[in-house]
Amino acid sequence: MNNFVFHLEPLLPWWLIGGLGGLLLVVALYVLFRRLSGAFLRLLAGALLVFALTNPVLEREEREPLPSVVAVVVDDSGSQGIGERRAQTEQAVAQLKERIGALSGFEVREVHVGDASDDSGTALFGALSKAVDDVPPDRLGGAIMVTDGIVHDTPSSPESLGFNAPVHALITGEEDEYDRRIVLERAPRFAILGEDQTITYRVIDPRLSPGSLVRVTLRIDGREVATDMAVVGEDQVIDLPIEHAGRTIVELEVEPAEGELTTDNNVAVADIDVVREHLRVLLVSGEPHAGERTWRNVLKADAAVDLVHFTILRPPEKQDGTPIHELSLIAFPTRELFAEKIDEFDLIIFDRYQRRGVLPILYFDNIARYVRDGGAVLIAAGPDYASTASLYSTPLGGILPAAPTGNVTEAPYRAEITELGRKHPVTRDLPGGDSSPPSWSRWFRLIDTDVTAGDVALKGQDGKPLLVLAHENEGRIAMLLSDQAWLWARGFEGGGPHGALLRRIVHWLMGEPELEEEALTARADGNSLIVERQTLGSEKPDITATGPDEKAEPVPMREAEPGLWRGRIDNASLGLYKVSDGKMSALAHIGVADPVEFREVVSTPDKLAPIAEATGGGVVRLASNNGSIPRIAAVSRRASAAGSGWIGLKRSDATILKSVDRLPLFSGLMGLALLLGVFASLWWREGR
Repeated sequence: MNNFVFHLEPLLPWWLIGGLGGLLLVVALYVLFRRLSGAFLRLLAGALLVFALTNPVLEREEREPLPSVVAVVVDDSGSQGIGERRAQTEQAVAQLKERIGALSGFEVREVHVGDASDDSGTALFGALSKAVDDVPPDRLGGAIMVTDGIVHDTPSSPESLGFNAPVHALITGEEDEYDRRIVLERAPRFAILGEDQTITYRVIDPRLSPGSLVRVTLRIDGREVATDMAVVGEDQVIDLPIEHAGRTIVELEVEPAEGELTTDNNVAVADIDVVREHLRVLLVSGEPHAGERTWRNVLKADAAVDLVHFTILRPPEKQDGTPIHELSLIAFPTRELFAEKIDEFDLIIFDRYQRRGVLPILYFDNIARYVRDGGAVLIAAGPDYASTASLYSTPLGGILPAAPTGNVTEAPYRAEITELGRKHPVTRDLPGGDSSPPSWSRWFRLIDTDVTAGDVALKGQDGKPLLVLAHENEGRIAMLLSDQAWLWARGFEGGGPHGALLRRIVHWLMGEPELEEEALTARADGNSLIVERQTLGSEKPDITATGPDEKAEPVPMREAEPGLWRGRIDNASLGLYKVSDGKMSALAHIGVADPVEFREVVSTPDKLAPIAEATGGGVVRLASNNGSIPRIAAVSRRASAAGSGWIGLKRSDATILKSVDRLPLFSGLMGLALLLGVFASLWWREGR
């Protein structure tokens, strides 16, 4: 297209041209007033002379029109996968590109918007803004959104859009959709073991009248524990028992309704991290010795441990005439500790303790029962365990996994991790244990035993057992068959990892999930599912994962460390996964437990109607138009952009300059001829 532009490029300063023009105007007024002959020709000559000094120029511009940009924003969020919405979307987008492409002067920018990683919902307007941020406002012909209408970033006013163009919405889904859902109103993120937690939920069903009852099932870690009849539309409260440390996954599922859109939001999930508030440990030292302080320091350094420590300074059989009031700081409360309150302790440690009549035989029966019912005992043995007063000769011996031979090895050796110990979480990666010999100091005493149960994780001289870890019914037992861990703590010959070893033993005894030797865990890593199988076995575990679509798939596993197998499923679907090896199972939830995207799934034009109306656009439900998009028309920037059965896109007035041709009107022969003609006429007139 060609445009003609007229402008002035003065040869003299404007003030000088203006002065000359003013002078000629005065002369002209005088001549006209006196009515002198030839006045008209004189005025014309003067005017042409002044006009010539302004140097008028005529330019011809060759311009190329720029196309209008049309943003087609496609909603690919999770709710678009319901029913026929995805197919409606694909059909509408194909028709849009075809029909807009048939219009001259329009360019399509297609933008796809999925689920937000931060669970902020469907952000179509944020994606629209990014897609056209390099487009001048006068080139934007409009925006067409293909969505189910569940948009979470709709602006409150059209001014915030930053452009003056219509926003149209093509709504997928059906007119009479219905859905029932369950919503967690309050759920704990963290919990303390043994303390009941409260969960508040609500069932929403627009078709049921207030006061209607629906069945809700409660599952904890995949196990159904209760059912409840919930009142629709009202907050319901459940007191949740917390029975183990680690992760607890709670599911609340409302029974499905006939004809509802989806059952994906019929389940609400709470992922709770459970910790122990206090670990109560009873440490009984049979006599003062160099290693006693080491045990105390390790336990007191753990903020989660409440330590009760007794040291027997003088056994009852010793008689030396010392007054009774000087024998001890406090009486040993044997009945209170080992009969009345024994079940309040998470762990009992006997440190170089031997049977001397301080504890009646009956109390050892209580301790054995305490272990079988889920308690834990640690025997830190010294020469006492090989003597005739050994704890093995009490009723406690029936559950101890290592029987003393009566011999004590007094020779230097280095503790070594056994083949089994390299797979056990307690000893697997002890600092310094991967070299041969290990890079830690020597010990000089080992209690000889015959292991009858459990796992030997550390060995001493000649491969003799040093650390034995065993299960007894619901409880656990650990035996450290030397009393010289204090050499590591004191830095003898460079020391060793006494803190890591003793702390892991203590926490394994108290059932910390991270130290289980046989465990299956699953967790989310973004949109990936991570599966870990800890085992002391040598065979590759066979793991399957069942996703929210109830389809099972194998998990490829590889040995990440000795005894630790790890697998990964990338781009896992959002929802709850159950992994199993046939014996154990674990749950993991991919994505947030209560995603914004599925809180409302009924398609609606109501959210986009205000902004469409404010910008001059239209909202059309595709299903009401037989799945076809409305007619698309190109309109001027001042015309209406929507009507019955059609939507409009505004043409752009923007152009790009291709070339310029200049024609100075008073330059060259044409200007000279014009001036000469006027002055010649004036001379001729005067000659008469």
